[in-house]
Amino acid sequence: MNPLEALDYAGVAVFAATGALAASRKQLDMIGFVFLAAVTGIGGGTFRDIVLGATPVFWVNNPTYLIVCVIVAVLVYFTAHLVESRYRLLLWLDAAGLSAYAVMGAAKGLALSGSPIVAIVTGMMTATLGGILRDLLSGEPSVLMRPEIYVSAALVGAGGFVVASLLGAPLIVASAVGVVAAFAVRGGAIRYSWAFTPYRSRAGRPPEDVI
Repeated sequence: MNPLEALDYAGVAVFAATGALAASRKQLDMIGFVFLAAVTGIGGGTFRDIVLGATPVFWVNNPTYLIVCVIVAVLVYFTAHLVESRYRLLLWLDAAGLSAYAVMGAAKGLALSGSPIVAIVTGMMTATLGGILRDLLSGEPSVLMRPEIYVSAALVGAGGFVVASLLGAPLIVASAVGVVAAFAVRGGAIRYSWAFTPYRSRAGRPPEDVI
């Protein structure tokens, strides 16, 4: 198994765990756990493959990814009660999944399109859409709408991998650069509330000033 395959499985498993944790917070049954785990685990990668025209999508070609989601969902179903703060764990696991999937998505985008820009965009999509779907379906506060950095962490990870690859770094080195960069940014955002300056609304112009 090469580094990218390992990252792919790791990303699916970790994101699936966050989906199952969200299900535990909503006190769903086993089917709910499996559903949210699968949607979160394969959601971002599915959208990536559709955008790139890589059909059938990855989990149709290799159903092992679905099996991973089911196994993770069952494990979380029986162990979630042991975690003191499930939402905090969800955030950190999401950061790990984002880091792995930013690199995997960028690698697949680069391989299929040859474009660094496309690779960075597919890395961002792969890393973030699963978590967004999870929060939408489970009614959790969306990670996308939290004040600290999220999508930008995926951008940094995907960009780091692409730049390292274009500079001729071995696959394992480029992957490590991307994963560490994404996790450092997202982890710092969770721990220290790093955020960009938000937009502040201002009073509109008086009607008489509008031409």
